[in-house]
Amino acid sequence: MASHTEENYLKTLLALSGEKESVSLSDLSHDLNVKLPTANSMVKNLKNQGLVNYEKYKPLSLTPKGRRSAALILRKHRLTEMFLTTVMGFGWEEVHAIAEQVEHIDSPVFFDKMDEMLGAPKTDPHGSPIPDKNGNMIHPAFVPLSECKAGQIVIISAMLNDSSEFLMLLNSKQLSLGTEISIDSIEAFDRSITISYNEQNNITLSEKVSQQILVTVK
Repeated sequence: MASHTEENYLKTLLALSGEKESVSLSDLSHDLNVKLPTANSMVKNLKNQGLVNYEKYKPLSLTPKGRRSAALILRKHRLTEMFLTTVMGFGWEEVHAIAEQVEHIDSPVFFDKMDEMLGAPKTDPHGSPIPDKNGNMIHPAFVPLSECKAGQIVIISAMLNDSSEFLMLLNSKQLSLGTEISIDSIEAFDRSITISYNEQNNITLSEKVSQQILVTVK
């Protein structure tokens, strides 16, 4: 069984490899907020377990075994978030820190039961895909709100940022998954975006915020 630290490295590598074509050791150490020698030592350990491809001065990548292991950790995390919101009534801004702890429980039957109780959900409360039992994961073709054009109508489908601060900001604006948005205008200078939805009109979002919201264009 992998240690909590090893699991965190695998999950972070999976996330980074989805954002970039190659992952450097410095990328990994920066994202985990650890020193480069510490990250180097752990990566060598993961390589010895057949979980990571690593050669000095070359990008890192997960092996098929490592990718499956990382996806199953992510599965536990996202199932837990869904259980906390759907069954226990937590807000979507509250569940990430709890799931970070629960994801390290080594009991497949526990998470399979959770999956069954939830009706085998495909996404978590933030719209992120939940890997299946084999570690397979479908990535929907969503686009960032920041890349949309004035006049389009879109539906909020997922979040790139699941921090409490960001989700509380969305709560304050009554924005959530499934909200249908009309894009009124986009400011040429700073790319801030003005939107309308439900009973809300002329609500302005910064480009920083709109970059974190993934949508489906109608």
